[in-house]
Amino acid sequence: MRIDHRLGIGTSGGTLLSIIGQLGLHDVLKTAVLAAIGAVVSFTVSWLLQRLGRRRQR
Repeated sequence: MRIDHRLGIGTSGGTLLSIIGQLGLHDVLKTAVLAAIGAVVSFTVSWLLQRLGRRRQR
């Protein structure tokens, strides 16, 4: 059986385009803001835990 890569690429592209068509600008912006907040919180907690770990070692 020969695999045709064009079929997979076409199916993936069509699925992606149909999903993008369903999303509104509001949803994309909301997702971006929530991702940025999550990254800042994750960085801050990691940084604080590192500092607390250094203090306990001294």
